[in-house]
Amino acid sequence: MAQGHYRLSLIMASILLVSVAAGALVGSWKPIADVNSPHVREIGKFAVEANNKLAATKKLKFQSVIKGETQVVAGKNYRLTLTAKIGGVSKKYKAVVWEKLDDTKQLTSFQPL
Repeated sequence: MAQGHYRLSLIMASILLVSVAAGALVGSWKPIADVNSPHVREIGKFAVEANNKLAATKKLKFQSVIKGETQVVAGKNYRLTLTAKIGGVSKKYKAVVWEKLDDTKQLTSFQPL
């Protein structure tokens, strides 16, 4: 019985090590390779538009995503550094968007840098 428990523990530890080596752990942030992909740009644009709805005095216009990371959760979190214009001035912002399993999106944070 103890030997069977030892084998199970060894198998579980091996799976964990392989997952860590592959960067596949749920909850870890991974860099986005192509921040200019249409989907990442869509997420960035959503973040700016959602922020505009929440902050009625701001009328930001999305420009680009500078860098980003994703995190696997129940869906996927996108943590983006992006630029947006207010008036004629470009500014940087940090946004987090949760893309749910049903493909709906929710802005969870939006802050100037």
